[in-house]
Amino acid sequence: MTHNSSRFDRKTALITGGSSGMGMATAHRLIAEGATVVVTGRDKVRLDEAVAALGPAAHGIISDAMDLDATDHLAAAVADRFGQLDLLFANAGIGSFQLIDQVTGQLFDEVIGSNLKAPFFTIQKTLPLLRDHSSIVINASFGLHLGVTGSALYSASKAAVHNLTRSLAAELAPRRIRVNSVSPGYIETPAFRREMSVEARRAVAPLSPAGRVGTSDDVAAAVAFLGSADAAYINGHDLRVDGGLTAVAAGAFE
Repeated sequence: MTHNSSRFDRKTALITGGSSGMGMATAHRLIAEGATVVVTGRDKVRLDEAVAALGPAAHGIISDAMDLDATDHLAAAVADRFGQLDLLFANAGIGSFQLIDQVTGQLFDEVIGSNLKAPFFTIQKTLPLLRDHSSIVINASFGLHLGVTGSALYSASKAAVHNLTRSLAAELAPRRIRVNSVSPGYIETPAFRREMSVEARRAVAPLSPAGRVGTSDDVAAAVAFLGSADAAYINGHDLRVDGGLTAVAAGAFE
C-alpha cells in the first residue's frame, strides 16, 4: 500500500461501521496518513478490539447507525471530544439478496433503514461538525450500476445512496463540502466470507478484468483519495472500486 503520509495531518475523520472490513481498513489508511479517527460499531467487544489494533490515534464510540437517538449521542460525543470533523465515511450498511417475492415488509424496512436511513441521518446529525471544505464519502455498491436477479431491494437502496450523494453535493456546495460515494465490487471482507460459499467466491473472481476479488485496502485507498485535497475538484461522483467489473463484464450477469 502506497501512502501519502501527511494528507490527513491534524485532521479528524469519523467512520461508521469501522470495527471490521472496509471501515477498519479505511481507519488504518487514514491513521497512516496522519488522521485522528473515530470509529463506530454496535458490538463493544469487536469495537474495543478494533481500536486496540488501530492504535492511539483511534477512538471508538458504540453506536447503531439506524438508531436516531444513538446518532444524536454520537454527534454530541464527537463534538465534545474533537469539536469538528474533516471527513465522514458513512460506511455502515448491510447486504441482503433475495427474489422480490421473498422480500417482507420487515426486511424492506431493515435494508432501507441500514443502507439509506442510516447514512442520511448520520450526515444530517454530524453536518454541524463538518468544517467548510471538508468531505463526505458514502459507501454504495457496484449493484447500483447493474440490474441483477435477486438484488432488487439491495441495489435500489444503493442507487438511492448515490442520488443522495449527488443531491447533497449540490446542497452543500455553498460550504464547499464535497460529497462522493464509492461503489465496491466483490470485496474480501468478513461479511463476504460469511455470505458466500468458497465455490461462489472462486466463481466471482474471474468476472472482473482485474482477475481477482478486491480487498478492503482497495476501498480504503479510494476513500482516502476522495476525502483528501487530491480530489478537490471531484464532487457528486461515484467511484467504482470493482476492478472493471461493471464497465467490462456486465454481460456475465445476464
